[in-house]
Amino acid sequence: MTARLSLYQKAENELYKMDSSVKTKFYDFCHQFRLDPDHPSLDLKPLKGDGRIFRAKIDRSYRALLARAGVGADGVQQWLIVAVRHRKDVYEELTVAINRITGEIEFVDLGVVGQSVLQRAGLQLTPAQDEHTAPAEPTPASAPVVTQQTAAPAEPLLVGCTPEDLRRLGVADALIGPALALTTDEELDQLIAGAPRLTAEVLTGLGSGMSVDEVEREITQPASTELEPGFENDMAAALTRTAVTTVDDDIRNVLAEGDFRAWKVYLHPTQRKIVERNYSGPARVSGGPGTGKTIVALHRVARLAAALPSGHGKPILLTTYTKNLTADLRSRLTSLMDPALLGRVDIKHIDQLAQSVLNENTAPGAQRSLITDDRALDVLREVLFEHDEQRWDAEFLFDEWEQIVLGQSLGTRQDYFKARRAGMGRALNRPERAAIWKLLDQFTLRLNGLGRETWAQAAERAARYEMERARKIQIRAERKEDIGGGDLAHLDDNSSGMRYLRHRYQHIVVDEAQDLSPAHWKMLRAMVAPGPGDLFIASDTHQRIYDRQVTLSTVGVNIRGRSSKLTLSYRTTQEILDQAAKVVLGATYDDLDDGTDTLDGYHSLLHGPAPDYVACADWTDEITQLAEALKQWRADITQPADDGTVRDPSGTMAVCVADGEMPGRVAADLEMKHGITTATLTKDGPQGGGEVHIGTMHRFKGLEYQKLAVIGASDGILPRTALIEKYATTDPNRYERELKKSRNQLFVATTRARDALRISWHGKPSPFLPL
Repeated sequence: MTARLSLYQKAENELYKMDSSVKTKFYDFCHQFRLDPDHPSLDLKPLKGDGRIFRAKIDRSYRALLARAGVGADGVQQWLIVAVRHRKDVYEELTVAINRITGEIEFVDLGVVGQSVLQRAGLQLTPAQDEHTAPAEPTPASAPVVTQQTAAPAEPLLVGCTPEDLRRLGVADALIGPALALTTDEELDQLIAGAPRLTAEVLTGLGSGMSVDEVEREITQPASTELEPGFENDMAAALTRTAVTTVDDDIRNVLAEGDFRAWKVYLHPTQRKIVERNYSGPARVSGGPGTGKTIVALHRVARLAAALPSGHGKPILLTTYTKNLTADLRSRLTSLMDPALLGRVDIKHIDQLAQSVLNENTAPGAQRSLITDDRALDVLREVLFEHDEQRWDAEFLFDEWEQIVLGQSLGTRQDYFKARRAGMGRALNRPERAAIWKLLDQFTLRLNGLGRETWAQAAERAARYEMERARKIQIRAERKEDIGGGDLAHLDDNSSGMRYLRHRYQHIVVDEAQDLSPAHWKMLRAMVAPGPGDLFIASDTHQRIYDRQVTLSTVGVNIRGRSSKLTLSYRTTQEILDQAAKVVLGATYDDLDDGTDTLDGYHSLLHGPAPDYVACADWTDEITQLAEALKQWRADITQPADDGTVRDPSGTMAVCVADGEMPGRVAADLEMKHGITTATLTKDGPQGGGEVHIGTMHRFKGLEYQKLAVIGASDGILPRTALIEKYATTDPNRYERELKKSRNQLFVATTRARDALRISWHGKPSPFLPL
């Protein structure tokens, strides 16, 4: 009799940490089990405590714990491997159940609960017996022993919670008693580390001070799914709702490479619901760093592609705002999708998309060259000097031009007179607007004469072309309806290089949407027909590093009633999150619509050391101490594993700086004075083959590193006081916006660290640091 095997997520994580020899034996076990689960060498037997869990022998020391998961449509018996354990860590009290909220299969091991908690909950564990173990008395779990105190019993950590509360929130039944017996944060962390995902999230929320109602609203309800009566006994149906990996012959290569967790990208139930929901229009998912917004966006692309009819075009667009982030999205999507489906997805960064539109609509030889904002500012300063203009500086006028004139596609002076300038701070009367319009008109004429334009200009022109295209498509549709659906071939228009007018895409997915400009949004809105699943947006305004605040409803993107929020970070430790959140504490953030966004409920199940704050005497001292820290990190990372393998540290460590001129200086000092090789982060990715990546805060957006150092976090650099102090009295709104940009950049930088974060400065520390 053959069998089909699947692997539970926690079992996968356990295997990833095991010696390579155990992984190889596990593959051999899987091969034999699939051929004949009743083979005598496997010694398949049910546990006495939960008859749904079976143990089977991998070798003399290790056991696979499995659950029957019904029969597949092809009549093959399905089994789920829920854990791989040393035989001494197999207890009769292990349980498998179907969660009443998510409908997923959950494996519960009370062995992760401390001895004192088990005793307070009235529980004890019984070692399972096989041919290698003699009968034994019930014994506490092999978890760390908590010394008994003679003091009065401590108050329960979850005081005020009842068993029914925890059951309603989705906590696994077997863990309700232990959860209510917790008295310390250490005990809570220990239980959470081995609990099923929803249980861990609920207990983390309650432990952080959230009320039962808040946890139910923010954690339980988003993860809930509609279940049929009798769901608790239908393991086959539950298996389809559970994040598992199918065990097949390809697993040998994955195990041999030691990259088991990279085999598949998992979705938490909350994330999966967001991905699989059918939306009637534009939808948005928000959340703090590391909550999986990008993973959700990528899986959304994969789902949309799988639902496409056969064809060869690219009806799905995946876009973000920089070249290096786009390359990362392409790489990650490749691991999720079949090559044929991947070929149906157009992956472009937003400026590349705008350029493709301009190329279609511009005669050969008439294209304008792109210039940076810094160079454009120099041109504007020249115009102001020639007109002896001293009322406004170039930075103010450039901001006015980008945010108001280009942002609202204002084509005439009268349009500018009527334009709203909400959030711009400094009020302008009609004569002042007239003078500013004249100066900006001279500025754009100067750029035109040079054959140059900024990225913002290019985006605005592309948006106008696409909006005109959309207008023609609408006229075409109305005419077709008027004549009863007849052919309109005689109305085809080639103005955009298309023989037949139609929207460019059926679906558009946008990652890091908070940094797109109004022109970008107008262009995207015009590229896809309004309707079900047209736009899917992933964003976090706390990570906005450009001054581009957009209200989506004003650019034709209505997300009301179709917004979701993620609050659990899968990347960064709670200790790092606590410090990062203090960086932006007190600032107000929009939600890309008319509301506000907060980090309320944002938390992590991961724990590690608190960030290091290091005050240095001067630049030389700061670099010297940084080099010492990097060398220690390298030693930690390259510590040989149990099987003797040594991890390559390249790309696991990074140094983040606040100033654009600092990466080169830091790299030179580290390499020449301390022998540490580096690679510099650019728009095209890391340049150079060194172990330590170095870049500005802008370059770290969307990246993550095991260990990260932020240097130069001094007052005067964060924020750039010399550049913005003048606005404190002349333009307070702009001053606050500049401060917020600096806060956001530091927030982005600190949340790139996964396990270790180090922040240093010399002189006076940045006022944004939570010291």
